[in-house]
This record gives sequence, C-alpha cells and structure tokens, in this order.
Amino acid sequence: MTPDGPAIRRIRKAQNMSLRALQQQTGIDRGYLSRMERGLIRRSADHRVRTIADALHVKPAAITQEE
Repeated sequence: MTPDGPAIRRIRKAQNMSLRALQQQTGIDRGYLSRMERGLIRRSADHRVRTIADALHVKPAAITQEE
C-alpha cells in the first residue's frame, strides 16, 4: 500500500494524538512513523497501514494514496 503521510499526520493531530502514542498503540517504530508521515516511505506493508488506520479509527482508504 502507498501511505498518504500528510493525511496520517492530519488525522493524528486532529485527534490530539502524539507520535509516541501512535507508536504505543501500533507497535510500529516512531522513527518509521515519522518518515511515513513526511512521505519518505512510499510503500508499506498492508498490515502496517491497517494497524495505523485501526489506531486512528479510520478506514485504510483514508490514509492511502491510489496508485
């Protein structure tokens, strides 16, 4: 899947969630999450994107880009 980093950041901040809190909820390294939000990670495993979407209480389509 192609994550939409800026969308992830917008949704996370709208929920007043820190990057550390997202890390704790997902088990995904904070550095990886930060790089993803900055658009430095262009492809990510489907299960990671779903895990992030679950933690943010959104559908995966809300945080991915169409290819």
